[in-house]
Amino acid sequence: MTLPDNRPFAIRTYSPDQLKEALKRMYLIRRFEEGAEQSYMRGLIHGTMHLSIGQEASAVASCMELTDADKITSTHRGHGHCIAKGADVARMFAEFFGKETGYCHGRGGSMHIADVKTGNLGANGIVGGGLPIAVGAALSAKRLGRDDVTLCFFGDGANNEGAFHEALNMAAIWKLPVVFICENNRYGMSTSVERSTAVALISERAAAYTMPGITVDGNDFSAIAEAVHDAIARARSGAGPSLIENLTYRWRGHSKSDRNRYRTKEEIEDWMARDPIIRFEAELIAHGVIDKAQATAIADAAASQVEQGIEFARTSAAPAITEVTRYVYSEA
Repeated sequence: MTLPDNRPFAIRTYSPDQLKEALKRMYLIRRFEEGAEQSYMRGLIHGTMHLSIGQEASAVASCMELTDADKITSTHRGHGHCIAKGADVARMFAEFFGKETGYCHGRGGSMHIADVKTGNLGANGIVGGGLPIAVGAALSAKRLGRDDVTLCFFGDGANNEGAFHEALNMAAIWKLPVVFICENNRYGMSTSVERSTAVALISERAAAYTMPGITVDGNDFSAIAEAVHDAIARARSGAGPSLIENLTYRWRGHSKSDRNRYRTKEEIEDWMARDPIIRFEAELIAHGVIDKAQATAIADAAASQVEQGIEFARTSAAPAITEVTRYVYSEA
């Protein structure tokens, strides 16, 4: 009699190299956003930014099985999604710094990083703006007979936008290969999800569009990976879309101007104690994938890569004033 494999989904599904790479990307997201925050405070970056520190598991676990042919759409809090899809942090910093070497030649900034060649259709400054784009990408894949899927990241605030309902309805009617991933960090700007949303769980709204809906612990890497794995398999089979709700939390404010007056210090500290990176790292060590020294080396490598990325951005050339209107639209 064969005993059941009770190890977490990620441990029993992915290779050690894949799991180490996942941990590195989670550290890269954390260090990238800390580096961006410091650069802002030093006056190297202007404007504002929206950080996803505390939400790293949602981005990386969701993108574990994607190829460059698969697409993602993101939100205004999109740094983690870009790195999870394989973006180079040096080019991301260059975009932040408004330099010509950035992903959008410095024209997009923090909220509009995109890399179409690798399937990253871009972050988006409009709440819910990525939802119809994802449906369009999935419709394109179906009409062209391709088997690629689109992951659509959005926040809890977007689930009350009209675009959310229109997108889910169209995706369900046409059985499109798209996975809707709600990163419920509990606050749409300063309004709690309890004050803005009629259902207890956003995943309950899937029933209205006859698609599977599931809520998982958004700080549990393995739980997210398993839910997205099942949804991707359903999408590739032609059965249509799914809705996944990752319950997580952003440690920082909505943006740099946020004074956090709508939540308590105790609430923030409680969620910080559930750090998804420390939790995943401990799981890898407990199952013998890595030891503590290897985990430290992975964290250090991520920090070094971020430092190099900042220096690359700082020393890159700015766009010429005579060419500031180039790259605003795709050139034929």
